Amino acid sequence: MIGRPGARSEPLEQLPATLYLEFARNGEREGYEEPVRRRRERLWSLALAECLQAEGRFADALLDLTWAICEESSWAWPAHQRELTDLDRPIIDLAAAMTALELAELDHLLGQHLKPALRPRIRAEVNRRCLTPYLTRHDHWWLYGAGGRSLNNWTAVCNAGVAGAALYLESDLTRLAEILARAMPSLDEYLATFDPDGGSAEGPGYWSYGFGYYTILAHLIEQRTGGRICPLDGERLQQIAQFPLRTLLSPGNFVNFSDCDRHVSLTGPHLAFLGQRLDLPGLSWLAREQPTGWREHAITWGLRGLLWQPPDHTETRWQPARHDWFSGQQWMIARRDPSDPDALVLAAKGGHNAEPHNQNDVGAVIVHTRGESVVADPGRGRYTRFYFGPERYEHFVNSSLGHSVPVPNGHAQQAGREHAAFLLDHAAEARQDRLSLELKGAYPPEAGLDALRRTVSLKRDGPRGRVEVVDQVQFAAG
Repeated sequence: MIGRPGARSEPLEQLPATLYLEFARNGEREGYEEPVRRRRERLWSLALAECLQAEGRFADALLDLTWAICEESSWAWPAHQRELTDLDRPIIDLAAAMTALELAELDHLLGQHLKPALRPRIRAEVNRRCLTPYLTRHDHWWLYGAGGRSLNNWTAVCNAGVAGAALYLESDLTRLAEILARAMPSLDEYLATFDPDGGSAEGPGYWSYGFGYYTILAHLIEQRTGGRICPLDGERLQQIAQFPLRTLLSPGNFVNFSDCDRHVSLTGPHLAFLGQRLDLPGLSWLAREQPTGWREHAITWGLRGLLWQPPDHTETRWQPARHDWFSGQQWMIARRDPSDPDALVLAAKGGHNAEPHNQNDVGAVIVHTRGESVVADPGRGRYTRFYFGPERYEHFVNSSLGHSVPVPNGHAQQAGREHAAFLLDHAAEARQDRLSLELKGAYPPEAGLDALRRTVSLKRDGPRGRVEVVDQVQFAAG
């Protein structure tokens, strides 16, 4: 953007109401979301250009673009607002929270170099759309887990966007304290969504998204309090931070159960910061392996991409463990030879069918070797209105029919917390790693099961090892 002729005068992409309504009308998200993302990406390019030049050449373009963002009827994605109604009750969703933080960091970065009218406008819009609703309303489902609500990456991202913006923009210290008093226990509840071994049932992709924003807010709080509050301290954070390392199948490939891509676009600056802050050299290595991700094209991660870099002396390759086990979500990752990136890897899961970004996949396996999954998980499907609606499990990728699990008497698994695996046995031994699960509970009564035991093993014998899957089925009489 900086070096492209005409960048300053590039016309603004319009966001008509009919484009916003595409999601409500036909379930499509990209038509509105993509130009919104391009606006935010262009904002970072112009801000960086102005920082480097400091001559005011980009000030008018920044004014027009930032003003247009402030003029957007809603900062929330159409998937979360649905119709352009109740605009006097702004929704704080992922996009709104991220926009608030981006504008706050633009204001902090350029300060008096921005046009005079822009700074109060930024404050007014962030306050109206995010800070005031955050403090005065109690309909934010992602804030606390009371009443059986299930929290996920939203809890970290939305808190980071709102509280992070407040740390930059809120001059009333009493009000700022009230915002942080809401955010801190909510962040604790977010950390509680990880299993006892630091695993996330949402997978490495949403780990990168949610825990990335948790890290941003934790760092801002630590800096603002002079280190008196350090939300990144403790063994628990060390465990959570290592989740992507422990789910690595081979360079660039990750365990992708649930709505997760196999080729996850992790955020390099996030990994680099955690690697140094928590003294985890494996994350520094992983940071160097990451291409620049799309999140780094916007201000929040773009700025940190300049500041959070792995050390030059990063080791050439980090070696994973031979065996990883996440007891709460019943994920096993077994590697025949962790020193060989081409060696055989087995990933298997139990869990239940009401997990965050759930797919009906209790008992699923992934078999990976030489950089390819020869028994693959479909991972994330295309996000549309129908993907998250009542039709979710009619999608092949979300149904158990799209996974490497049994189909007893032609019946697929059912959604719901009660449709779960029961752990029978788990072992990590020199010659083999093994996971044994009772899967009967994942299926409806019509499947006619008395028992369905699946045992998956990675055996290290022979030159390359082998994977064995044994299903023992007992049907009801008659």
